[in-house]
Amino acid sequence: MDLYCDKIGDGDLAPEFLTHANINPSTGLATDYLNHFNEVVMLLEMLPDIPECAEDVLAWEPADYITHFRASKFSAKELAIRAYGAVDDQLRTALEKCIAEIDQEVISLQMMLGYGDASRELLQIVQEKAVTVIRPLLSRAGSIIHGHLPDETVSSAESTQADVDALFS
Repeated sequence: MDLYCDKIGDGDLAPEFLTHANINPSTGLATDYLNHFNEVVMLLEMLPDIPECAEDVLAWEPADYITHFRASKFSAKELAIRAYGAVDDQLRTALEKCIAEIDQEVISLQMMLGYGDASRELLQIVQEKAVTVIRPLLSRAGSIIHGHLPDETVSSAESTQADVDALFS
């Protein structure tokens, strides 16, 4: 199956179908994907108080968008996968880049936790990094899912046009 053959807004990727499935009708992306990361971040944040969460943190593995939905219980997972194939290339690239940063940060924290006894001080450092580094990255990923590209991915002409469009909408 060619994932890149449809267009957001057409056929079963029409806004009403996407909205009903909790998929952003403008972008074709679903925030459900972020649950994969929210779970591990929640565990990282609990580490100083519940150190035994480290086992679950160490068991976490990265999963790209399609892998996540294939394994999920999301009711519209097939539609989410099809819609992903129709997502604007610039938006998909921005999301994948952000997710790669999140994956890298979580893996670095897993490595810190995996080196023997985790002192309370280490657990607090891990927690702090989850809050100050990974949470903002998750916010950025959520913004991308809702169609807001990070500044570095938008040319100044596109940005200016978007600003003008926003004034008149």
